This record gives sequence, structure tokens and C-alpha cells, in this order.
Amino acid sequence: QVQLVESGGGLVQAGGSLRLSCAASGRTFSYRAMGWFRQAPGKEREFVAAISWSGGSTDYVDSVKGRFTISRGNAKNTVYLQMNSLKPEDTAVYYCAVSKWHYSGTYYSNDAKEYDYWGQGTQVTVSS
Repeated sequence: QVQLVESGGGLVQAGGSLRLSCAASGRTFSYRAMGWFRQAPGKEREFVAAISWSGGSTDYVDSVKGRFTISRGNAKNTVYLQMNSLKPEDTAVYYCAVSKWHYSGTYYSNDAKEYDYWGQGTQVTVSS
């Protein structure tokens, strides 16, 4: 049974930092990208960041570029999201996800439909 468990969320003041972690278990995740999405109250889930299986390719939504950094653990089944210079508009539930298998180790996607497995989410609240 595949499980993705996020941690690291919480309450922080604007300008502060948080580091989200996600550990995936229950199968091997070779040649699968990992990503972070978020959903704010009353809004649709949106892409935040993605990283390829190799770890060498990444993508970010424009609103977080230069502030957030996605990385992948050596064991490839963990993903992190370092969030700096947080803004109130970053407030949301953050979800990690594992993509469908892809033959290319440099594959990643910003499309939620390309992800097979999802975590339960962790709340991030940024106060002004």
C-alpha cells in the first residue's frame, strides 16, 4: 500500500521560512517525478513545484520562483520543499505527489493528472 506522509507545515509570520518534507513508502518509485501542489480555501488545487526522478530537473510556478526550492533525497522516495520569504498568499494546504512512471529520468510535470499518488496534505499558514 503506497503512503505519502507530509510534515513540516505550521504557522509562520510573513517573511519567515518553513521546510516541508514528504516520505513515500509501499513500493519503489524509480523513474517517477515528485511534486508539490497546494490548495487555498475557496480555490482550486494549483501546482507549486516538481522535480524529476534524477533530481536534475525542476519546475516552479512563477509566484514562488526565487523563494521556494524543491529537492529530492538520495533514496529518491523523499521530497522536500524549502519555502523562504513566505507571504500570506502562500497560505494553503500543501500536498506532495508521485507521478506516473516515465522512461526518462528527467521527466517532470506541472499537471495534477500526471500524478498517481497523493499525500493527505499539511497546512501552511502565513500571518501578515
